[in-house]
Amino acid sequence: MNRNITNAIRFLMDECVPPIIRDSKWFMYPFYYFWFKGKDIKFYMNFKALAYKMNNTEFEKVYREVDVRANDRPADLNDQSIEYMLNNIEDEKIKLADIGCGRGYWLQEVQKKKKNIELYGCDVFEQLDLPGITYVKGNIEKLPFKDKAFDIITCHHTIEHIQNLGPAINELKRIAKKKIMIATPCQRYYYYTLDLHLNFFPAQIHLPEVMRMRKNECKKILGDWVYIGHLDT
Repeated sequence: MNRNITNAIRFLMDECVPPIIRDSKWFMYPFYYFWFKGKDIKFYMNFKALAYKMNNTEFEKVYREVDVRANDRPADLNDQSIEYMLNNIEDEKIKLADIGCGRGYWLQEVQKKKKNIELYGCDVFEQLDLPGITYVKGNIEKLPFKDKAFDIITCHHTIEHIQNLGPAINELKRIAKKKIMIATPCQRYYYYTLDLHLNFFPAQIHLPEVMRMRKNECKKILGDWVYIGHLDT
């Protein structure tokens, strides 16, 4: 299902339906049934309560095996966000790592447009076949890279899923040398959300407050925040 369509549906549900109805399990059950194809509905509807009781292996397994209506789209990023971030990557020889790279769509877009970049991907899958891109399995809360290993770190539609956001942000900063780019939904908190999100960023101030980088830009692009933070060098 196209990202722009799901953003429009999310806006109508989250902003136009009264909260007392919107966050009712009876109202949301049919949506969960459709989105998760009728599988494990009770588990996914209670994911927020269960997620913090899971160990890393159990938590990663959920994301490796979840089967939803959005699995057929190449990435959660919209084209406008991709273009904006590509325009903020210098045309020079650098190393870039995408943390939470999914199936590598963003990395392949960078590969097509930027010819001098050494690319790395990191996610919870055992392996990914991405020609010309180095893939490393890892957990965002304890990344398998050295300090300041990459000039640019990107992390798209990932931090909203993290159990322990503080350690994850610290890890992104630890391995970055120059710049961190993050994309995450502009979304208010509800208990029943189809996307299994644990962290929410409804206003522009929230992402800069979490990142705490002195020099930054945060821009709303078609329902997503795109944040670019610059490290002091």
